[in-house]
Parts: sequence; structure tokens; C-alpha cells
Amino acid sequence: MHAIIGTDEGRVKEEALRLHRELTGGVDDGFTHETIDGTADHSEGAFQICRAVVEALNTLPFFGGEKVVWLKSATFLVDDVTGRSERTLDGVESLRACLDRGLAPGVTFLLSATGIDKRRAFWKFLEKSASVRSFDKIDTSKDGWEEEVALLVRGRARDLGLSFEEEALELFVMQAGEATRQIGSELEKLDLFLGPERRVVSLEDVRLLVPMSRAGIVFEIGKSLQTGDAARAIELIDRLLVSGESAIGLMRASMIPTVRSLFMARVVADMGIRGSSYPAFAAALDKLPPLKKAWLPQKKAGGVNAYPLFLSQQAARAFSQSALRSLMESALKADKALVTTGLDHRLVLHRFVAEMSAAVERR
Repeated sequence: MHAIIGTDEGRVKEEALRLHRELTGGVDDGFTHETIDGTADHSEGAFQICRAVVEALNTLPFFGGEKVVWLKSATFLVDDVTGRSERTLDGVESLRACLDRGLAPGVTFLLSATGIDKRRAFWKFLEKSASVRSFDKIDTSKDGWEEEVALLVRGRARDLGLSFEEEALELFVMQAGEATRQIGSELEKLDLFLGPERRVVSLEDVRLLVPMSRAGIVFEIGKSLQTGDAARAIELIDRLLVSGESAIGLMRASMIPTVRSLFMARVVADMGIRGSSYPAFAAALDKLPPLKKAWLPQKKAGGVNAYPLFLSQQAARAFSQSALRSLMESALKADKALVTTGLDHRLVLHRFVAEMSAAVERR
């Protein structure tokens, strides 16, 4: 018995299909193996699906030999109206009882599902009796999620023979998000676009091909502020404002975090902490005395959230520490102006962008 479970729909489908091909030898003539669609619109549908799986498990292969029964993309194992229904629970219990009695020699059961209620007896049975593999989405509400997604993207890109420029990878992560299906689709698009001759993805490639999400635009505004590219920052800000985005939201999601990360990165650099690789940079921060790192951004699980500082350290070299301190005060004033005055929000944001651009020490 095998179970592929997780909230990452794309990865679950990929791994389940790969395992099914491995178990069947890639040969499914429609007689030997059975695949049963697990999509249920209501409780009676869920009951009938479970019944069909039980019948398939109890039916020997038409031509003898081994048989794989795949309950594919089951939707009725979660805690929702259908999943809680007595009729559904009766069907799931009959399936559990069938599996618990043992399968005939040569019969294999494969389950794939993007959600399952882990409080139920069926899950506890699978944990004990089946080979279970879980593939959950990366939690973007946790600090440092960008680092996890970047590792995933690097691995998938390597499989295609691709590599990323550092800034291109940062933007790709913000644009594509954490869903592996979306990541895979965008990487395939880049692979086809670059062709066999060029295998390094540039920032312009990502801007051209990967659809721009809100998170991606917010990230791009921050990068433009870091480099003093006022025209690009204003263009993106106006695009979001026209689409109905809140100026206060933009200030707090992009501008304030950008200035704060630059300031912290500059202070850390002036303390002698620099790193060409993320692990070395994070390790150096962790070695700081508790009082010297207590004011730095912290992870919810504990420890310094080094990733935003690592991304900002190169750009921070273009600002003096005193200039960044002044910009933090300017960010505070701009935020107050947005909240407490009737000034034109667009003008307030543009003025702050101009201040940041003027503070960049051109080299």
C-alpha cells in the first residue's frame, strides 16, 4: 500500500504518476490495472468511489500477474461537508476494512490526495500500514520562505540544465510563488525561450516571461529603490495604485521593509560581517553576542532571519549609514502623512522614492 498526500497539488500529482509508472512498469493496457477517479461532488459519490475501489482490490487481474489499483486525487478525505457525511464515512470505513484484511498476492493499492483529515482512523491506519509520502506547500507566512522556494527552484532548474543570475532568481521566486506546478510551468517556458545555446536565466528573461504578481511588483519596487532607479519604482507604484492598491499597504509592504533591511545590512556590514554565500553569512550572524543580534529580524521559530539582510547587503554598500538612518525617519514621516493628512498619496510615495534615489552614492 502506498499513499501520496500533501497540499502541494502539482507535486502530489507528479509523484503519484511517477510511482504508478514505476509500479506498473509503464504499461497499463486497461485490463491489468485499474485507476479510479477520486473526485466526489457529494457523499453518495464518495461512497460509490470507495465501493469501486474495494471491488477492484478484490478482483484478480484479467490475465493474471500483478495488479495496481490507483485511487487518484481523492477529494473526500478532508474535513468538509462531504468528508464528514455518514455516507462518506461508511464508504471510507469499508475501504479501510478491506485493506486491513490484507490484499491478495500481487495486488498493490495506491492513493493520492491533496488533503486528508489526520484525526480520522483511516489516516492512522495508513500511517501504520502503508508507505506514506507527504508533499506540502511551503508556508509563505513563515519567515525565510523565500530561501526554501529558492532551493526548490534551483533544484528544478538544474534538472533542466538551467542556472539563474542572483537577482533573476530572487524575482522568479516572488513571481512564481511556492506552488511547484507554477514553478515547473514557468521554468519550462524559460527553458524553451533560452534554447540550447543560452542556459543562464537573466533578470530581463524573468521580467519578460514570468507573469507579474502583486508580490512580484512589490519586490521589484524594493529592488528599484535599492538601486536608485526612481523611474522604474514610480512606474510600478503607479501601476499598483491604478489597480486599486492601497498606498499605505505599499509603504508598509515594500518601502519600509526595504529601508529597514538596507539599514540593518549596512550596520551588520560595518561590524565586519559579510558573506558571498548565504550559509556563511547566516553563520556569522548567529555567532554575534545576544545583545548585538536581538534587534535584527527574528524568525518565529527563533534565531536571526538572515535572508532579507543577505539579499540587501550588496545594495546597502551604495548608502551611508547616516543616509539610511535619515531615510528611516523619512519613511516614518511618509507613513504618518498617508495615515493622518489629506495629502495626495501618489505624491507622498513619489517624494519618498525621490529621496531614496538621491541618497544612493553613485559609483
